[in-house]
Amino acid sequence: MPTNSTRAEFFSEVYEIVKQIPPGKVLTYGGIARLVGKPQRSRMVGQAMFNAPSELHLPCHRVVNHQGAIAPHWLEQRELLEQEGVSFKKSGCVDMKKYLWNTDLLLP
Repeated sequence: MPTNSTRAEFFSEVYEIVKQIPPGKVLTYGGIARLVGKPQRSRMVGQAMFNAPSELHLPCHRVVNHQGAIAPHWLEQRELLEQEGVSFKKSGCVDMKKYLWNTDLLLP
């Protein structure tokens, strides 16, 4: 179990990545965990998203699971993504081939 300081540092790194996801693109919890250098911590990315301070104004709606599914109890997430031009497949998932953010473009 990470200490509070390592947890806070991890969350901060997650938030730095999330704020760079461009409109109309999505990134997965696991993708963010890999970018932070902790590929086994995708659930902790979810905790970071759930606990994201509102004053950071992060585009948390752009974070989805590996299948492109949105958060089950966040009804506004789909609407926010659709407003950015993201479309959904019949399954209700984001079309990951079309909307997954190319993190090679991640700012240093």
